[in-house]
Amino acid sequence: MKGKYKAAIALVLLLILLPLTLLMTLAQWVPTVAGIWLPVGTRIALEERPRFTRHSLNIPDLRYWVDDCQLAWLQNAELSRPSRWQLHVGALTINSACLNKLPANNATSTAPRTLSEWQSMLPYTWLTVDQLTVSPWQSWSGKLSLALTPEIQYLSYNGERVQLEARLHGQALSVNRLALHLFNNQPPFTLGGEFTLPAVPNGWPVNGHMQSTLTLPQQPGLVDVDMAWRDNQGQTIVMSRDSSDPLLDLPWRVSSEQLAISDGRWNWPYADFPLSGRVGLKVDNWQQGLEKAQISGRLNVLTQGEAGKGNAVLTIGPGRLSMTDSAMPLQLTGEAKQGDLVFYAVLPAQLSGSFDEPKLAFMPGALLRSRGRVIDSLNVDEVRWPLAGVKLTRQGVGGRLQAILRAHDNVMGDLHLHLDGRAQNFLPDNGEWRWRYWGDGHFTPMNARWDVAGRGQWQDNTITLTDLSTGFDQLQYGAMQISAPRLVLDAPVKWVRDEEKPQFSGALALDAGQTTFNGGSHLPTSQLKFSVDGTNPTHFQFKGTLRADAIGPVQVNGRWDGERLRGQAWWPRQSLSVFQPLIPPDWKMKLLNGSLYAQVAFSAAARQGFEAGGHGVLKSGSVWTPDNEIKGVDFVLPFRYSNAAWQLGTRRPVSLRIGEIVNQVTAKNITADLQGSWPWSEENPLILSDVNVDVLGGKVTMQQLRMPQHDPALVRINHISSSELISAVNPKQFALSGPFDGALPLWLDNPQWIIKDGWLHNPGPMTLRIDKDTADAVVNDNITAGTAINWLRYMEISRSWTKIDLDNLGVLKMRASIRGTSYVEGKSSTVNLNYTHEENVFTLWRSLRFGDNLQSWLEQHAALPQARCAKGEKCEEIQ
Repeated sequence: MKGKYKAAIALVLLLILLPLTLLMTLAQWVPTVAGIWLPVGTRIALEERPRFTRHSLNIPDLRYWVDDCQLAWLQNAELSRPSRWQLHVGALTINSACLNKLPANNATSTAPRTLSEWQSMLPYTWLTVDQLTVSPWQSWSGKLSLALTPEIQYLSYNGERVQLEARLHGQALSVNRLALHLFNNQPPFTLGGEFTLPAVPNGWPVNGHMQSTLTLPQQPGLVDVDMAWRDNQGQTIVMSRDSSDPLLDLPWRVSSEQLAISDGRWNWPYADFPLSGRVGLKVDNWQQGLEKAQISGRLNVLTQGEAGKGNAVLTIGPGRLSMTDSAMPLQLTGEAKQGDLVFYAVLPAQLSGSFDEPKLAFMPGALLRSRGRVIDSLNVDEVRWPLAGVKLTRQGVGGRLQAILRAHDNVMGDLHLHLDGRAQNFLPDNGEWRWRYWGDGHFTPMNARWDVAGRGQWQDNTITLTDLSTGFDQLQYGAMQISAPRLVLDAPVKWVRDEEKPQFSGALALDAGQTTFNGGSHLPTSQLKFSVDGTNPTHFQFKGTLRADAIGPVQVNGRWDGERLRGQAWWPRQSLSVFQPLIPPDWKMKLLNGSLYAQVAFSAAARQGFEAGGHGVLKSGSVWTPDNEIKGVDFVLPFRYSNAAWQLGTRRPVSLRIGEIVNQVTAKNITADLQGSWPWSEENPLILSDVNVDVLGGKVTMQQLRMPQHDPALVRINHISSSELISAVNPKQFALSGPFDGALPLWLDNPQWIIKDGWLHNPGPMTLRIDKDTADAVVNDNITAGTAINWLRYMEISRSWTKIDLDNLGVLKMRASIRGTSYVEGKSSTVNLNYTHEENVFTLWRSLRFGDNLQSWLEQHAALPQARCAKGEKCEEIQ
């Protein structure tokens, strides 16, 4: 009896301890038992012991290995059965590289199961994977949800780059929504449709119809996609809602061995110039998967410009596209035309790498060329881009980058430029590109030859110009010739393209040899140095100095905002004598004393043009010439320049003050003011006012001269000493003393006159004396004229009136009427003398040779009576 109790107790302990032992050793025996049903060479491993709860089984870590390759890794799985089986997985990672190591299934005797058979085997299950990742496509990871029954299956997948909602009911597959985020900052590609799957799920759906609406890059509106097929052939049409022509029309046919697109059409009207063409594509062995499919095809591109039509062909394959390592040869051959430009391409290339890391390498012989006209006047003879060895990857461009340009302008000249450099994983603001450039050409308008050379680099977000030297052998324009101007770097030009702290800086120097002008004047060797500092090439400040030997330095600073250049220039006070080289030697002019300074503000923009304003001041200037000495020159020039017009005198008039001009006739206290516009107009006239000159013991004044001129400007002559005038002219035939006044109406734009109805008269007594030798010569030559000349040997003029006219051909007409008393040999007589003179003052101003002309006139016209009276007696009037 006692033995029976012991056996019963042992059986109870066995029934209790055995399950506990099995549960506690799941990590040891479950992989071994599971290996009975797993393919040969595969195994599972449990890193942690599974745990049972009241309602579920928790598996913290499970890995599936193919030899030494981890095919799948399951983390934090929970299996429960609230109303149906429910499997919730925290994370599932699948390594696609291990799929190739799975053993092949050699069973051939068993017929493949149908879709309905597979569906009938499905349990009532909910499956959720919070994070499903398939390498190497980690960026496509997301959450997977499955709801499975034998009758209907639901699938939902939600990731950052892909979303899918689908339902399978028998052979009917409904895709409610598929969204693919293919490009950053672009709307996703979405589609939906209805499909009929084959009975045996090992091929293409038997029938289907798919519709989608999407947005393409650089396309302004929505695009509709319609794809339908039946019995292994169909058509895909992509239509833009703003066009009646399809963007893409692809008739296709599919068989067990080949997927073929034949006579497809495409059209892209949204580029700078429209593109269109045909496409054909074949995919052999497509059912064996992408890795074993053989792809080949052709795509042609038609273009049309002012230079005619162009046709280029892209040849594809034969080759393969692979998730991990593609091998697809490509070649683009032909020409494209845009406007007046023609592009020629022979571009053999090889596409390799994975879908996530594709690489395009250009093969030997790859060359892109172009010729034509860029703008109306610039003709591109040829530009060449050799591309052999250049590689394109997601990281950027790599390899040697070259360009060669030959062009000419019928007016400006020709040019020849080279660019050569090397890039390493270069994209804008990422990677590295180092280059050097050189070239030369002719600048026809200034009869010059130029050259340029330099180096630079683009390192990540920093562009640096490390070396620059460009210049001309000369610049010749009109009367000016500049010798060997050249622009070089004083400090590297650097542009840091940082969004938070952008920076643009550098320093340059423009050196020029001697500048010569016709007549022998010259500007000494000059140099302009300036620096730039800002955020980018369209927004910076600049400052610099301009110096030409002793001239200057002129301080310049300002800013450029991408649309407008603004600045200021200061010319410090310096001696007038430093400008002596600008005076031609033939002038025999020497700058003695005085100082000059100026200040200018300027602005320039595309629509506005160039504008400037400021003032210049000359103080106490002094100039010497063999014939003149000018002293005490003060000149103030306030101005504005805009729209090719000068505004002279802004807040105050242009002011000229000259202390003294020493010449044959000395002039003192010269003043003049000028204000208005140049060129002038009725709305904006130019006015010269307050002109005053002290000369010949009197004064010459002009109150105002207005241009355009409607009234003459009246030049007034006040109390001019005739004796000083005669002394300045120095005629030997006669002498004249006493003051005279007058008024000369001055015209500058009259069609006929310069002076019209001008007059001179004497406000007081004047005296005329004829030289004795001149009078005796007249008496000896002509008895009648001699009698008359005797009365003019000495005459006191009581009244004189001279009318003056000067036309715009230079013909001066003078009509003088003189009344006075002649004293000869102790007797006096009243004399009335009428004198007419005509001369071209533009020839030699011979009208000032009164003596010679008066002598000639008297000889021909004088006929005076013989009446005389003794001194103190009543005299007879002589007419």
